[in-house]
Amino acid sequence: MVKLFTSFFLLLLPLAVSGQSAAPNLPLITGGNTPAETAINVGRQLLGKPYVCATLDYNPTERLVVNLNAFDCTTYLETVLAISLAYHDQPDKPLPAQFDQAFRAYLTRLRYRNGKIDGYASRLHYFSDWLRDNEHKGFLTDVTGELPGSMSVAKPISYMTTATYRYPHLSDPATLKQMQLAEANLSRQSFWFIPKKNIRLVEGQLREGDIIMLMAARTGLDMKHVGLAVRQPNGRIHLMHASSDQGKVVITRYPLSDYVLWHKRLSGVRVARLRGNSVLTAGE
Repeated sequence: MVKLFTSFFLLLLPLAVSGQSAAPNLPLITGGNTPAETAINVGRQLLGKPYVCATLDYNPTERLVVNLNAFDCTTYLETVLAISLAYHDQPDKPLPAQFDQAFRAYLTRLRYRNGKIDGYASRLHYFSDWLRDNEHKGFLTDVTGELPGSMSVAKPISYMTTATYRYPHLSDPATLKQMQLAEANLSRQSFWFIPKKNIRLVEGQLREGDIIMLMAARTGLDMKHVGLAVRQPNGRIHLMHASSDQGKVVITRYPLSDYVLWHKRLSGVRVARLRGNSVLTAGE
């Protein structure tokens, strides 16, 4: 059954980056039967919101940042998933304060290692780290290896600690050491991915609401981009994402397989799927 409730509670969510108040135009949340269905509905409501990078990095100490006015690809995905999970974790007509608390709790659990804020390095900066941690929490399943054309690989990860000028927080030696350890851990792990030449083979098995992680071709970096699979009227799977190229949240004009093939900086994709019982296992 599809449910609607007024999401005026979102007007109360502070924009922690600047201390102002967020005022997103989200009058209703349209709920689906599963968190994935709801994620697509919520994601569509954010279409047109501006792309802004590094919105999590303005604070001198790590804290939960809630920004419903602007997104990069990761914060867009995390926000959509947190709203969707909170929606399925609440009664039919939750009080605004209850929904706000649940939303923030899910956003924290999604964004931070083991769901706990413990400094800059506790944030799941690398998306392969994000995927593994949130699979362990019970939110989702990495289904890449189940899809045709997938292959198991390993890739050394070092991008952040070899480009510290991009990350001022890494000027702290202790934080830098923590990130080096995280990178070393990721570098030791093999994973499944679908090379770009095989993505067309997979498209028919993708579902709306699947989390699509786009692999980086460059050395030292795991994933370059992320979004949600959405089926368009042409019957093909497209990517709904916060686009730096277009400067806003959009659905790609072209199907996912074409989008990846045309971007030379991408090598393939990984795919994760929200679990239907995510909200039941997430708090355990």
